[in-house]
Amino acid sequence: MILNKTTVVSLPSPDSGYQIYGDEKLAGFGVRVTPSGAKSFIFQKRIHGKEKRITLGRFGELTAELARKEAVKLAGKIASGIDPIAEKKESELKAVTLTTVFADYLSTRKDFKPTTLKDYHRVIDKAFDDWRTKPLLSITKDMVKKRHTRLGEQYGESWANLTMRLLRALFNFAAGEYEDANGRSLIAENPVKRLSQSRAWYRTTRRTTLIEKHQLKAWFSAVMDLQNETLRDYLLLIIMSGLRRNEAATLRWVDVNLNNKTLIVRCT
Repeated sequence: MILNKTTVVSLPSPDSGYQIYGDEKLAGFGVRVTPSGAKSFIFQKRIHGKEKRITLGRFGELTAELARKEAVKLAGKIASGIDPIAEKKESELKAVTLTTVFADYLSTRKDFKPTTLKDYHRVIDKAFDDWRTKPLLSITKDMVKKRHTRLGEQYGESWANLTMRLLRALFNFAAGEYEDANGRSLIAENPVKRLSQSRAWYRTTRRTTLIEKHQLKAWFSAVMDLQNETLRDYLLLIIMSGLRRNEAATLRWVDVNLNNKTLIVRCT
């Protein structure tokens, strides 16, 4: 049977599973028919010692003539030692955008706190809005360095460093997540590495302000004189418990037991 519009239309549907009808003229070219009557053109060939099947397209969306031409092209590539399946996957991987990687990263890492997610979305929206639709592989070392410098001038050095740490994490994630048919990583090298190589990271000084031991008496007296009792108790709780500011500020009464003299911090 030679596959053409007339013969494909007349092909019967199987009761279950699927049935493949081959073409007499071109070896490996055929049509897969399902019980529902759906028909798809396929091309089946041994590639590097393994039998592989490639779906060319659905009948109706693709004519038998066009499907045959595509099958001939694939046969030529395979004869030349090219794996068209690997080639297609590599092409798809090269087109993966920053937005796609970011979405996959968030769906994989389910342990992020709401505040962290909010910060990450803000970074993508503010720092990399014009890079959203760019293929990840198109983001170069020079682009990273220039963007880091610009962000530092516009929004501050600490925030510029934060944005690049997120971008570095996305590239590291992509390196382990996206591989071609041969198991090779999509990412050969993380471009954010340029900031370390050129020592371009901004140096940020950590706050070292603290209350010295000899200042505690005066600090305590000042706190006890505060008219705002809530603020007074808040400051005393922090200095006596070692809680971080946000941990103390978001503490709920349901997590405080005055009888047992205990408290529970649910989000550290």
